[in-house]
Parts: sequence; C-alpha cells; structure tokens
Amino acid sequence: MPSNKVPDDINASEITPKEVYLNRREFMAASAMAAASAAIPSLSEAGPHGGTPLKTAKRVDYAASEATTNYENAAGYNNFYEFSTNKEDVAVLSKGLRTRPWTVTIEGLINKPKAYDIDELIKLFPLEERIYRLRCVEGWSMVIPWVGFPLEALIRRSEPKTGAKFVEFTTLLDPAQMPGQRREVLHWPYVEGLRLDEAINPLTILSVGMYGEVLPNQNGAPLRLVVPWKYGFKYIKSIVKIRFVEQMPVTSWMKAGPLEYGFYANVNPEVDHPRWSQAKERRIGEFLKRKTLMFNGYAEQVAALYAGMDLRRFF
Repeated sequence: MPSNKVPDDINASEITPKEVYLNRREFMAASAMAAASAAIPSLSEAGPHGGTPLKTAKRVDYAASEATTNYENAAGYNNFYEFSTNKEDVAVLSKGLRTRPWTVTIEGLINKPKAYDIDELIKLFPLEERIYRLRCVEGWSMVIPWVGFPLEALIRRSEPKTGAKFVEFTTLLDPAQMPGQRREVLHWPYVEGLRLDEAINPLTILSVGMYGEVLPNQNGAPLRLVVPWKYGFKYIKSIVKIRFVEQMPVTSWMKAGPLEYGFYANVNPEVDHPRWSQAKERRIGEFLKRKTLMFNGYAEQVAALYAGMDLRRFF
C-alpha cells in the first residue's frame, strides 16, 4: 500500500499540477467559508428589515396560524429595563450595545462547564424558526417568529449533575452601555430561572434572532430565553451566564415584588395580578381585547409539568 506521507522537502505544487493545486485550495477555502456561513450570519448581507439574515433548518408554527405581529411593533415596543422603563425608548437607547465579542458562561452543577463565544455557541446547534405567542404581564401580547435552538440541547451537552434542579440565567451588567442599570429600578444584574424540567421542555428555546434576522439589540441581542407559556418577564435578554443550581433562584422580579411576580410566571387567566385582571389581553396591532388562554395556549404541551400543584399559590 503506498504511503500517504510526503517528504518535507517536496512542495505540494510539485506533486500536483500547479493549476489543479491552486483550484483545489480555492475550493477548500470556499467550502470552509460556506460551512461557517451555514451557522453564522453573513455581515455582508441585509435582510428585509435591515438586519443580518439567519439560516434555519426548519420552521414550525406554534401559534395556530395567528397573524404575526408587525415587525415594527415587535422591534419598537420593548420591555428592557436595563435601558429604560419606557417601551418606546428602548430601541434608541440600545443602539450602542456591543454584542461582539460576547461570552456566555455555562457553570454550576454540571460535568462540562464552559465559556462559549456567542458565535461558537450558534454553530453548535441547528437553528429553527418557531412562531410563538408572547404574553406580557401588563396585558399586551404579540405573535413573533423567533429564531433559536432548544435549550435542552445545550443542557444535555453540559451534562447536569444529580443535584441540579434549577437553571439560573443572568443578564449583562454594564451600566456604561445600559443606562437603565444606573437606576435602582430592579436588583442588577437581571436574574431569571426555570425548573430543570421546564428548561428541557421542547418548547423552551434560546433565541438568537426573530423574523429571520439576528436579534435587534432592543429585543435581547445576542441571546435571550423564550418560554412561550410564561409571562414575558421570564424571557431574560442579553444573557451572559447560565448556572445550574440545586435551590430555586430568587429572581429579580421576585425581589422587586414578591406578591406580584412569582417564580413560575405561568400564564393563568384565573389568577389576577394584584393591580389588574389577567383574564383578557390586547394583541399589539389590534383594538379589541381577546380572552387570555391558559398557559398562553400551550396547555397541551406543558400542563403535565404542574400536575398536583396549586397554581394560585405557585404563580
């Protein structure tokens, strides 16, 4: 059998005709670039909304074919207290947020802790477009085509230890870039959490985009949580740390208003917020209110997670 080794003093261009050798190098370089661009968005392109387009492996409608919210409304009406408590101001104030480089640290009760560069993380898992309803605790709602990957995939890669019962998420702390953090509106950095079985539910995703493009800064770039059966304050944005813990995390809104914002935050129209009813909601872009659905319409997929629990007590 001929040897595959080549003596050090022989150039590759002397073994293969030069024009073939150069063409092969160009082909390999192009192939490598194509493989990378399949996961990482190209900075030279712009999507229909002016953002960087993302390639997705599949598209699934989990919103029962409801009309998608107008992009301008979804990108211009944002809860993101790190920048402002005024929803219309967030898009302007977040323009300068630097999302590259960006590191996401996975730590805690796991066998494989790791600090991922955000683009490295995006490469690991096929991206999907999922159309989900978003229900905010204040009574407004949207239907958004998110782009992301199942949180379960990252969890399994991290190999949680037996003692891991909850997953805690933390947002970037940088008052220089996030002017809202200079005010004591909440306990900074923003912290949220899920029970481990909620985190591995197939509906739970980490989102890196929406409407086929990279997430705008005001919508939580470069990485946010999407849990469609819960109120929007669970959808923590600009995540820098994911930690596996044994005890239930005390989240930012639990600290701020323990009688108003519970850990579970499941959409339950039968449990009113202390200051307003949750029985109805107003879809952004519509005038009339509609009936709020239990678990935001995802009861079939998630109700079993809470079997036997008093959902008025565990709100």
